[in-house]
Amino acid sequence: MGQDLAIRLKSKVEELIARCETLDRENAGLKASLARFEADKEKKENRIKELEKQIDNLRLKEAFLGTSGDRTQARRKVARLIKEIDACVSLLGD
Repeated sequence: MGQDLAIRLKSKVEELIARCETLDRENAGLKASLARFEADKEKKENRIKELEKQIDNLRLKEAFLGTSGDRTQARRKVARLIKEIDACVSLLGD
């Protein structure tokens, strides 16, 4: 009976070792997948930031050019803004 118990115990230990090795391989695969997903997420977040900057630049451009794209009107707006800035700087200097 003691030898039978030892054989069953040995069998269970071997099963546990095999299961542990399987879980280690699965864990390594999951870690690799996680690393790939995190890298992909970072790339996508960077792309989102780039696109948001482009949107902001386009909005700024549209604000200066207007919807019609009239460059003369945009130049007048810029000139007016520069005059306002110069006036503010002048007031600060006084």
